Order: sequence, then structure tokens, then C-alpha cells
Amino acid sequence: MKHDIPGDAAWSVPVRAGRAITLTALAENANASMLIIGSDRLDRLNIPDTLKSQMTARIHAGLVLMSDRGLALATVTASTLDWHDCLTGSIPSPLLLLELAKHGLSEADLHGSINFFTKVGIDADARLAFVPGHATVGASVTLRAEQDLLVFISTAPHVLATTPAGGVGVQIGAAEAGGPAGLRPEALRALELVR
Repeated sequence: MKHDIPGDAAWSVPVRAGRAITLTALAENANASMLIIGSDRLDRLNIPDTLKSQMTARIHAGLVLMSDRGLALATVTASTLDWHDCLTGSIPSPLLLLELAKHGLSEADLHGSINFFTKVGIDADARLAFVPGHATVGASVTLRAEQDLLVFISTAPHVLATTPAGGVGVQIGAAEAGGPAGLRPEALRALELVR
């Protein structure tokens, strides 16, 4: 399945366990703010636990995305970028809220998200700042669903960006066998709990 999401739009899709989700930047400064919820509605992406248990402050290849119950939702199997923002939260655009409503969810179901293709740094005044030019056309990231998921994607501009966000291509297909090497014990345990 292929689907292009233009800039400043939203889309949602159910994804079965074992499928790969590949996002591709279709323009400069693309931003794909992604919410992930288990299809049973019990498991939701938990950014603090994902980062803390794997000793990182960014999303990158080789990371397991964990739920608030410590279960693996998805694994980042590949990325052309070594930094995807997860510190600035989701962008609650009206279109994203409409996508949530299609699945019986509401604004109360907004939670921490990943802003794929976006990098945030610290500026001269020690404040978080958008890093322009981080994503170029063709940049990509691939996730493998570790359980059945509902995936919500908004291409609204990042909250700190000063430029419009470009579109993102989404492709869902069979995931390659195997996975990242060198996972931390906490990540391995999260994967074992869903297998």
C-alpha cells in the first residue's frame, strides 16, 4: 500500500504486526508527527519510557518504541537520518483530531508523538529550536510493527518551525526478517512480551 500525505494534512491507517511502515520525505523540511496506539487501545506510545530505557534523547535506527505497559509497539529498523524529534510532542491539528475521531478517539487520546524528519537543538539562548535543513527530499525511515497498531500521521508544520512542512510518502509492506543488533535488555524484554 502506498499513500502520499501532502503538507499540512493528516492520515490514519491500521497496520498489522510484522508489516513495515516506510516514511519518505517528499519535500524539504518535511515533518511527520506520528501517534501510535495498539489496536486493542490499551497500549500507547510512551516516549519517556522509550527514551529512558534505551538511554537516548532522540529516535534513531535500532530503537524499540515502547508502550506505557512496557510492550514493544514498533522497531525503527532503518533511517537515513540519525535524529528524529520526540521531545516537543504532537501537533494537535484539526485534521489529526478528525483522524482520531474516525477510530472513536478524541483529543483526550493525544499523547507523546514522534516528529519524524525533524531535529530540535538548543539555541544561543538555551531554548529548544527547530534545526532547518535537517530533512532533504528522499530522506526515509522504516518501522516494523511488533503488534497490530493504529497509526496516525500529521504533516502539519513542526511547532517550532518557521517554514511550511512538505509532504510525506507512506508505504506499508512486508517487513524484512531479523532486526537491529545490539539492543538493550529492556528493548529485548519489550519485544519478548509481544511474541
